[in-house]
Amino acid sequence: MHQLTYGDIKAATERIAGRVRPVTLVRDDSVDESGSRPGEVWLALEYMQHTGSFKARGAQNFIQAHRDAGSLPAAGVTIASGGNAGLACAWAARLQGVTATVFLPATAPAVKVDRLRSYGADVRLVGTEYAEALAACEDFTAATGALPSHAYDHPLIAAGAGTLLEEIRAQVPGLDTVLVAVGGGGLFAGVATAARHHGIRTVAVEPANCRALNAALGAGRPVDVTVDSVAADSLGARRTSAMALHAARQDGVRSVLVPDSEIVRARRALWDDRKVVVEHGAATALAALATAPGQAADQAPDGTGYRPGSGEKVAVVLCGANTDPGDLIHRPGTGRPE
Repeated sequence: MHQLTYGDIKAATERIAGRVRPVTLVRDDSVDESGSRPGEVWLALEYMQHTGSFKARGAQNFIQAHRDAGSLPAAGVTIASGGNAGLACAWAARLQGVTATVFLPATAPAVKVDRLRSYGADVRLVGTEYAEALAACEDFTAATGALPSHAYDHPLIAAGAGTLLEEIRAQVPGLDTVLVAVGGGGLFAGVATAARHHGIRTVAVEPANCRALNAALGAGRPVDVTVDSVAADSLGARRTSAMALHAARQDGVRSVLVPDSEIVRARRALWDDRKVVVEHGAATALAALATAPGQAADQAPDGTGYRPGSGEKVAVVLCGANTDPGDLIHRPGTGRPE
């Protein structure tokens, strides 16, 4: 297993420079139920990235690295994805003039499927979970010789995602902590690797009922978990990667959980307060601040939520926005815009 290093992040930063959109950060001026919020909170608006999520970074790094090495096959690239990674792979493949064949669960949101096809991808809908789509993708790879990419478990993918932390740190001098939602662990592994190099804490946030990384930490190895969350369409990996588990065991990492109710509330708050539409997966990281217990930054690593300390500089990654905004723009049960 390749252990991700800061050198991988630096190489990715140079490789994709000028090929992705620099992240925008805004100060969060909202308050909690007490009428205030400890620390200084910044929102990293990575949902504005190409294809609507951070995944464009890893896909660009992966395909560009293979292009540079002359190892892109005539059969193109293939990937199994809950949606966002497939979008990014198809986008990056189109830029390089190669075919992308994308496998994803039949439960994936229609907005993601339609967008994939708009990028020229060959879309294959298989099963109801990511694991089933992955098995079909592996069969396709063996039969055709297509280059297999991965939604999260590849060092080039994770290193590309880690370039996000480099940009955040450059815009928020003195950054103490970054909060990031975790599905399979590619974004987390990349961000945590870069953050640790700079002495920045990483808080890995997962839905309480979709907790592959948290369960792996408890078991001491990657294990299968039940996937049952409102954020499962983007955070629904049944098992985290060994690479992410390795990153989570390093100093300066916290693993926290949030209930679906707070994820829904955080997503709604972003719309109500800022008219920002994000996926439930993106709202998961922000939900950690709303569900924080009374402890400060030194809370137990398996706690619920995260409460910044006084004066702590925190960045929350809003990682994707490939979602149907209908349930935000229309109040449930009204049948009309608000």
